[in-house]
Amino acid sequence: MAKKKTIRSIPQERTPMREQAPQARAKNFEEVACGYGLEEALRESERCLMCPDEPCISGCPVGINIPAFILKITEKNFRGAYDILTDTNLLPSVCGRVCPQENQCEGVCTVGESLEAVAIGRLERFVGDAAIREGWTNIPYIEPNRFKVGIVGSGPAGMACAADMAKAGCDVTVYEAFHQAGGVLKYGIPDFRLPNEVIDAEIDNLKKLGVKFECNTLVGRLFTIDQMIGEMGFHAVFVGVGAGYPTMLGIPGDSLNGVLSANELLTRCNLMRAKEFPDYDTPLPMGKRVAVVGAGNTAMDATRVSLRLGAEKVYCIYRRSRTEAPARAEEVHHAEQEGVEFHWLTNPASILDDGKGGVLGMRCVRMELGEPDSSGRRRPVPIAGSEFDFAADLVVYAIGTNANPIMGQTSSLKLNKRGYIDVDENLAASVAGVFAGGDIVTGAATVIEAMGAGRKAARSMKAYLGIRDAGLPYLNRSGTGAGTLFGIDTRERNFARVRVA
Repeated sequence: MAKKKTIRSIPQERTPMREQAPQARAKNFEEVACGYGLEEALRESERCLMCPDEPCISGCPVGINIPAFILKITEKNFRGAYDILTDTNLLPSVCGRVCPQENQCEGVCTVGESLEAVAIGRLERFVGDAAIREGWTNIPYIEPNRFKVGIVGSGPAGMACAADMAKAGCDVTVYEAFHQAGGVLKYGIPDFRLPNEVIDAEIDNLKKLGVKFECNTLVGRLFTIDQMIGEMGFHAVFVGVGAGYPTMLGIPGDSLNGVLSANELLTRCNLMRAKEFPDYDTPLPMGKRVAVVGAGNTAMDATRVSLRLGAEKVYCIYRRSRTEAPARAEEVHHAEQEGVEFHWLTNPASILDDGKGGVLGMRCVRMELGEPDSSGRRRPVPIAGSEFDFAADLVVYAIGTNANPIMGQTSSLKLNKRGYIDVDENLAASVAGVFAGGDIVTGAATVIEAMGAGRKAARSMKAYLGIRDAGLPYLNRSGTGAGTLFGIDTRERNFARVRVA
């Protein structure tokens, strides 16, 4: 029997991960973090205490059995680790790179109470990358049924829902408005954080389950949600379109040439390959002095993309302090290393016109922090007489997104006061057979939270369709008493099929 590990017997320091040098990576779109090699992964896996209470599992939005997959790594059974991961997480290579583990599984890690937390995300990426490299897939035996399921949106919520419904035997079609599947993973996250080939490899696994993708299909324009449930013959529909409608500040100068949203900048650069001009002729406004407003992960992506596109100076403008910045600490650190100049406690008041309809600069006001607001963060308050101007020729807003109004305008779905789809505790929408999850329900969230919503919706959809969920226990284990038929609870219906010769 292996000797029980204690906080003193494990490696004391978190295993570092190799990165490109800041000066080199600021000029290319290759991945910044290089990932763990074998020895690094084995060393870091030894830091897991295999706690009996397993707080990391409850800290994961999809409930990955984290100690079990890490134990397989220590045993050098990497395929076994992949099998455990993919029981609950369809996208280990993606989540290992972009999930905020520090606020989820690693945030509650027992080791983190005394030392740095176990690098769960890095280990997840190691296993996911090994699977892509070796061509591993987990394709179960699937017994087809008569149900036809439509998924609107091919982001993480849609992909997770599609996978579970395909495994249940449904005929699943995913509709994507853009010309490539992947949703926000493709258009919103740069290659230096999440390479496209990683996303494509994970999508290929979905196709092996039988999931069909229809790109260049804007639901709400070509056809509606109501038509899908009606004349198109879908028995259930999941809406996971995200919330990609950008928020603008509404200050003077918003409409000048040279003011755009981070969504537009990133979509043109990432999905439409503007960064590879002239091989791709997607137009993209170029600035020598770029001001990015906001301090979330999207803002960090926009600042770092701007550097790589050739900006001489990139500023990050944020009305609160660094402590309140919603971006991952790692992303802020990387941006600082690469030369982004941060202006904390600074708020734009107007965009200055160069007299030709373009941007000359920004007029800003200094802020100080007052009492906490509804988000729990201290509210920024303007300092009287602190206005100042600085030069910029491109302004990028990265201050959040909203629900695209096309869903409300073209369907009978009930929306809440913020324009997001209104659902019940089972993620069922107001139209029978329609379910929704992810950012279009909650507003901006993480990749793994969106995946959790997709899987929860799939469970509800299976219950709605009367498909037995193999992941749930039987309702009546005794097999006796009222409410049973042939020893099986009468609620356990429609999960066995009899073929007549």
